[in-house]
Amino acid sequence: MRPLIIASTYNERDNIESLVREILIQAPQANVLVVDDNSPDGTGQLVRELMTKESRLHLLARPGKLGLGTAILDGMRWGLERGYDPICTMDADFSHHPKYLPAILEGSKKYDVMIGSRYIPGGGTRNWGIHRKILSKGSNLVSWILLGFPVHDCTGCYRAYRADLLRKIDRDSIKSSGYSFVEEVLELCYRAGATMGETPIIFEDRRAGQSKISKKEIFRAVGTLFRLRWQRIRLGIRPGRRS
Repeated sequence: MRPLIIASTYNERDNIESLVREILIQAPQANVLVVDDNSPDGTGQLVRELMTKESRLHLLARPGKLGLGTAILDGMRWGLERGYDPICTMDADFSHHPKYLPAILEGSKKYDVMIGSRYIPGGGTRNWGIHRKILSKGSNLVSWILLGFPVHDCTGCYRAYRADLLRKIDRDSIKSSGYSFVEEVLELCYRAGATMGETPIIFEDRRAGQSKISKKEIFRAVGTLFRLRWQRIRLGIRPGRRS
């Protein structure tokens, strides 16, 4: 295994140094790619400085804020071109703690997609208000009703993908540029016959900075689910079942 951990950033200067350090402690065999959207707070410049001392750290600098989905796609393309496998994605604000990486990477030896899951025994959330809990669980319920993914956590992006699977799916067909990307790419993996596994994680509120999720993005994500369901109807693909 030659894992690549992708962390997409926009104004994460307060988190990125300690995050990279912890990732490399938990997964010393991995490399880290920070995909930065020209953060005004200097996240990209800090990563450049850290790279002079750490050969396992890399930066993909983009010209502006182009969305989580396109950042992950660009990171995947960068990793595939350089032979990394598996390719992992995670939030850059410590809501996805690197301590779960060993289990995710181990699971990727067996599954094409390995998910850090909030909604299996041992998983959960911490420091969330009731509205955020309802929103998250509701999003997963809608995903299950419309698409029936064979997993319990459809909306988190703490995942590891096998390189062969990413080469197989049509990544250029993905239309989602924001957070709904995580459901659209999971749909393509499902259609490609990917095996999927889950390991429990505790999702915590970010340590520093502000959340990037807006109400507009939430409604866009719901629209994406209905679009994917309509595609399935046209293609004659039936919903899957959770294990």
